[in-house]
Amino acid sequence: MSRLELDALDSFAAIARHRNFRRAAIERGVSASTLSQTLRDLEAGMGVRLLNRTTRSVALTDAGAALLTRLQPALAEIVEAVSEARSAQAQPQGSLRINAPEPAIELVLAPLVADFLAAHPAVRLEVVSETGLVDIVAGGFDAGVRWGESLAQDVVAVSLGPPQRFVVAATPALMERVGAPIHPRDLLERPCLRVRFPSGAEPAWEFERGGEAVRLSPSGPLISSSSHLLLRACLDGAGFLLGFDGAIGPHLASGRLVEVLADWSEPFPGPFLYYPSRRTLPSPLRAFVDFVQARRRS
Repeated sequence: MSRLELDALDSFAAIARHRNFRRAAIERGVSASTLSQTLRDLEAGMGVRLLNRTTRSVALTDAGAALLTRLQPALAEIVEAVSEARSAQAQPQGSLRINAPEPAIELVLAPLVADFLAAHPAVRLEVVSETGLVDIVAGGFDAGVRWGESLAQDVVAVSLGPPQRFVVAATPALMERVGAPIHPRDLLERPCLRVRFPSGAEPAWEFERGGEAVRLSPSGPLISSSSHLLLRACLDGAGFLLGFDGAIGPHLASGRLVEVLADWSEPFPGPFLYYPSRRTLPSPLRAFVDFVQARRRS
């Protein structure tokens, strides 16, 4: 047989899966007699018997089992290729649900949202702020945003931005009053503003310079889960604040805050958009991934 019809091979695979002509015919949308004739024509063209069938049962021959083993992955690839081609031509539409922590939303996602929605008006974007790690599949999310150390090994990760730094800063007036720290441990003797996640965790302040790593938990007059409140308190002179350079940077540029311990603050990779490893993505997620990658390139 010089040319095998794809439809006939797909019909054979359906019969082999169901081990039943009637159920396979329902799946294919044809009559059982039509499906039976398709199989007879395929076997005749190949010159080999693929199925042993009686009025009560259907079983694969050795040749049929070998063909099915090779055929199923190939058919799946074809289905996915067709789906991807259709998705590429169709306008992305539907909902896109993303789970992300507040700093990533504020510093990375927020600047992208308006342009993305303008480019894809049929997409409805929902961004849920959540600090703790979540199972995005169980939670009904299409994707999540986290930093690299929090990502599982079996996900696809797309960088959302350039490297970031943590910055320790305070007002000039506060530093004049209590003195600027020279070493990270000096912060243990100065008022510090601490974040506490809704889970109750208070992340330690971590520093590194020349191979020396320091991890400490300074105390101070204010603990909050609100990054906006902590930044406002820092600007008002209540204490030293550890935060992302993207949030504190504008206040350093204006002179309202001054950075300390800059040589102890090394860059680290920015957050990643991540999603389950799969070939065919929903069109809104594919559109967002393409948008992010194009924005990074530009």
